[in-house]
Amino acid sequence: MTPNPTAARSRWLRLLGIELSPVSHRERLVSALGGFVAILVVFWTSRAILGPAASPILVLSMGSTAAMLFAVPHGALSQPWPLLGGHFVSGVIGIACLLWIPEPMLAAAVATGLALGAMHYLRCIHPPAGATALAAALGNETVKAMGFGFVLAPLMLNVAIMLAVAVAFNGLFPWRRYPAALVKASEAPHPASAPYEAISHEDFVYALSQMDSFIDVSEDDLLRIYALATGRHRDLEAQAAAGGISPSEPS
Repeated sequence: MTPNPTAARSRWLRLLGIELSPVSHRERLVSALGGFVAILVVFWTSRAILGPAASPILVLSMGSTAAMLFAVPHGALSQPWPLLGGHFVSGVIGIACLLWIPEPMLAAAVATGLALGAMHYLRCIHPPAGATALAAALGNETVKAMGFGFVLAPLMLNVAIMLAVAVAFNGLFPWRRYPAALVKASEAPHPASAPYEAISHEDFVYALSQMDSFIDVSEDDLLRIYALATGRHRDLEAQAAAGGISPSEPS
């Protein structure tokens, strides 16, 4: 049997994790412009507070945050609480490790591990905040002299600037939303009359193309979530038919 080159190419793309969601050039350019504006403002603020030599240490983690706020503004890990809580707790942990652990390698490792655990428990996982913990733990003498004051300024000041720019900038474009909770009711999908009908691969591709935004979850995961949800519904209907239980009641 002759191998299908298209199917083989698709398998390799999925294996490598290459984005397959259809996103327009317009959306990509808007994301790039948003990152440019945010980092320009943040870098200027850091430079004014810490000086030219020390400013890059924090801007590095802000660059990662910009990628999330402007390329994936609707993502769960990009929302205000993960942004604010993640950077704050990571900054506190990073500074504590800088002050109390003299060995830089150990301080960096402890700060990163504790920050990830704390973000998990506080439900504020924000991947760039891991870089904040690392940058703080490896801070120079200027950062060390600032101590925990570094967390308030420039860290949280810069985070607040990023948040303000993300809200204002993304709000200029009707197809974008940040925070995700600000999406208008009229823009939210209305439930279909038969919500448990089968959804095909082509249906997902069409839906993603209409959203015109990078979705931080794979199509396979979306299909699996849908299958689990519909499977549970069918199980509840079967239980209801067998025992007279309402399908809306938890099993």
